[in-house]
Amino acid sequence: KLAHLDLELQNGPITEPDDVKRAVEGSDVVYHLAAAFQGGGPFTEAEYYEINVTGTFNMLEAARKSGTVKQFILASSDAVYGALEGRPALIHEDRTPPTPAGWYNLSKFLADEMGIAYFRTYDMPVTVLRFGYCFGAGEFLDFKPFRLSHLRTTYPELDELWQGDERLVICADESGIPFRMHIIDVRDQVLGCVSALDKPESIGQRIQLGGIAPFSFDKAVPYMSERIGVPVISANVSGPPINFGFDLEKAERLIGFVPQFDVFRMIDDAIASREGQELDI
Repeated sequence: KLAHLDLELQNGPITEPDDVKRAVEGSDVVYHLAAAFQGGGPFTEAEYYEINVTGTFNMLEAARKSGTVKQFILASSDAVYGALEGRPALIHEDRTPPTPAGWYNLSKFLADEMGIAYFRTYDMPVTVLRFGYCFGAGEFLDFKPFRLSHLRTTYPELDELWQGDERLVICADESGIPFRMHIIDVRDQVLGCVSALDKPESIGQRIQLGGIAPFSFDKAVPYMSERIGVPVISANVSGPPINFGFDLEKAERLIGFVPQFDVFRMIDDAIASREGQELDI
């Protein structure tokens, strides 16, 4: 899908200042997307710091000294807020204080802060986009919080429901309120990145990205069950409930970001991708 694009590719780690300088040189805009992600690795504490913090420093320094960069768009994360369990009120980037715990969360928080500090210190044109929990082609069908095979390792009370075959689970808290999450399709994540480009209003701002709206497990799980033919069960579980969503008014107001893909479309397109259909992903 990239073959038709006129691209000049340069390889190198963001932990090496000379490699970063060479990549940034002559650029008008820098999208800093590289990171050590908690879903990859595993990474040590030192590696999280070196890649996500020192690497971000190298990128910012190279852009600042380039003399050509007109906008630096930094990919932050909803991980900066810390644990997302039990948050019925919508999370807003300017009203919800970050409470990172764990080295991935902390390293992304430090990079987020560094980007805004470069704007304040050097008047550098930095835009910070806080990415949501993102899914690409086909990935959402394996969403672990829906699957009993995974949930039984997180909630011991569900282990007795395991009979050797996969089940999808409509999880709810102890009072019966279904779990609720806010994720994002990779196409909407890209839309957010493109929407921030050349938007003066976004400079010096943190902007949260997300899908159309939070989804409730009692709506999404039965839909996936019907579409893929895996039986569904319901269960109330103990512990902090998964319950969070994002207020995206700032993203729409500053960069005109309006996401296009809800959880049901993501399920449909994931199935189509697994079946080999050509999608715009």
